[in-house]
Amino acid sequence: MQRVATCSCGELTVRCTDDPVLVSMCHCVSCQKRTGAPYGLAAFYHKENVQVSGGYRSFERSSDSGYPVRFHFCGTCGSTVFWEPFRKPGMFAIAVGAFGDPCFPGPSQEVHTESRHAWIKPLKA
Repeated sequence: MQRVATCSCGELTVRCTDDPVLVSMCHCVSCQKRTGAPYGLAAFYHKENVQVSGGYRSFERSSDSGYPVRFHFCGTCGSTVFWEPFRKPGMFAIAVGAFGDPCFPGPSQEVHTESRHAWIKPLKA
């Protein structure tokens, strides 16, 4: 199985083999600001199952969990496509929306629920 994620303009492409190890919904305010949405969705893959093509720029910041995260985004259109969470060495997180696949597996966990918007239902009641 191969899944392909791209930025808005198509300059940055990420090819992933196999299914994601984890799909996570993050409600932290930083992800809300990064995505412009009420949460971020990340598919986690082992780095050896990811191939990146095209140029990108990077931005590193601390996360709400205290570990640094290095985000990689297209230098042309600005779309964040993948990032390196230092709390998960050897893994890349890929923005689920960048796959453009309505059949992509849904999240199995959610984090930073203290920042969840009131109208979003929890994954597990």
